[in-house]
Amino acid sequence: MKCYLFILLFALFSFSTNAQVKVDVKSKTNREANQRANNKTDQAIDKGFDKLEEGIGNLFGKNKKKKKGKNKNEALQEQQQTQQNNEVGQSAETEKTEPAVPQMDVQWAKFDFVPGDEVLFEDAPSADEENGEFPSRWDLIAGQVEIAEVDGETVLMFLDGGEIIPYFKNSSEDYLPEIFTIEFDFYRPKDGNRVTVYLSDQKNQTYELYQNAQEFEITPVRVDAPGGITAEHAERDYTFCENGCWTHVSMAYTKGKLKVYLDDTRLINIPHYEFNPTGFTFYPYFADAGEGQAFYAKNFRIAKGGVKYYDRVLSDGKIIVNGIRFDVNKATIKPESNGAINEIFELMQKQTELNFSVEGHTDSDGDDALNQTLSEKRALAVMDRLISLGIPTNRLKSAGWGEGKPIGENGTAEGKANNRRVEFVKFQ
Repeated sequence: MKCYLFILLFALFSFSTNAQVKVDVKSKTNREANQRANNKTDQAIDKGFDKLEEGIGNLFGKNKKKKKGKNKNEALQEQQQTQQNNEVGQSAETEKTEPAVPQMDVQWAKFDFVPGDEVLFEDAPSADEENGEFPSRWDLIAGQVEIAEVDGETVLMFLDGGEIIPYFKNSSEDYLPEIFTIEFDFYRPKDGNRVTVYLSDQKNQTYELYQNAQEFEITPVRVDAPGGITAEHAERDYTFCENGCWTHVSMAYTKGKLKVYLDDTRLINIPHYEFNPTGFTFYPYFADAGEGQAFYAKNFRIAKGGVKYYDRVLSDGKIIVNGIRFDVNKATIKPESNGAINEIFELMQKQTELNFSVEGHTDSDGDDALNQTLSEKRALAVMDRLISLGIPTNRLKSAGWGEGKPIGENGTAEGKANNRRVEFVKFQ
């Protein structure tokens, strides 16, 4: 055994000597030959140490007898252990190179518009307006604007970029309150460019009153305000409304905070609006107006904002909402009603002791019996919407009062608008 070990040590020493020789002549050989020599030297040293380890192990009684093979259980156990070790190693490596991305719970109220509760100006326009005449509720700055009928509805028609302002007796003064909302629908024709809205009266008010006025350019793909304020849809879809479509615009101003919505998406949210809104000017514009092309507009409403819903319940025992809209002579809820309905839903979620009787009201136009039935169906539709959102049925009931409980004069457009409402009356 000692003799065998001596031979191994001698062989190892011999290989190491050869390696040293090759290193000494490194400068006399080319790079490729030197690399091959070094590789062979490493292999020889490794073999020498392997033999040395085996000999030392035998000297201390280890590896006395080489096993010819393993039984099935031992082989299976070793295979399972190897697989487990590999999986653990792979998992650890994955954690190092690919850290887990934390999941985020993001909530965003993209349509939180709630209309004002007191209507200051309303023009649908009325079906009583004479076709082909200038709309009686407006004043003209420039262009041509007439009453027309489109798909059975009476609308304002803009033929050549007409510019109009609502008719107010005090239009030369600031007639917009500290809290207000503005809404309208407009039809952008094919190749129509944009609608411009000024939060000032561009005809009757002095420059000193609105000298810092900003204009808002509105199309179905964006809302722009000069001065570096721009907001757009997340995806700029240039094919949207390319052949013409109706679009709903909502604007909400609350003591310096201004929000603008296009259909059901909020596009502008300015926390500190530097300009003081004093009035309203509406101006559609064509890039290239063709034969038969026209902008159309309808459902204009300027309303004074009110107290928060919860405060109204505490003081009055009910909430009056005229921002829940329906299709004409139907109980179908319009999309722009979602903001007001969601506000009621969130209030009932937070204040679990609140129970509401949902009560519908109409103006005096039309048959009394039909108005009664319509008010009942509309109240039921709103109640069903709240239930579908998650409010328990025992916290809601519905009723309709038709035209029997007016809160405004049915002789004016604004009075009728205030009478067309849904009330949420608290009950125990």
